[in-house]
Amino acid sequence: MRNPSKAPRPLTGRTVLFYLVAFFATVMGVNLIMVKFAIDTLPGTEVDSAYRASLAYKSEISAAHDQQRRNWKVEAHVERSAGGAAVVRIDARDANGTPLSGLKFSGRLERPTDKRVDRAVELAESGIGVYRGSAPDVLPGQWDLVIEGEARGGARLFLSRNRVILN
Repeated sequence: MRNPSKAPRPLTGRTVLFYLVAFFATVMGVNLIMVKFAIDTLPGTEVDSAYRASLAYKSEISAAHDQQRRNWKVEAHVERSAGGAAVVRIDARDANGTPLSGLKFSGRLERPTDKRVDRAVELAESGIGVYRGSAPDVLPGQWDLVIEGEARGGARLFLSRNRVILN
């Protein structure tokens, strides 16, 4: 049984207005927080200018055909050390199996989901046709290993992109 001495509070326009304002303020507050988190975690763009990238597309196709005609065999081995560094070794040979020496190879470990953690790998020739380098503070998981080989004059002769999993 209800207590007969207390009458229920009447529902007034002011109470309804308060509940309505509180509801929409809560929804808008949550939306603003979610938008802030979404913008803060946005990894960025793939290219700065899609127009410039499209202009370079024809030359990229030509470079890919030239690379295919050279028929180089470039093998990369990547492993993550206990300290978190990624160690990269590249063996480069021409179509006849002769080691490629005197080239300048560079590498990048690119995170497919977050460009902010990409790491450059400085590669140096440690033997005839063997190039080695490392990148510090590489997280475990999936990465794209991008390898570029240039002649001493700066012309790019080789480009490769491979998905690797580092533990």
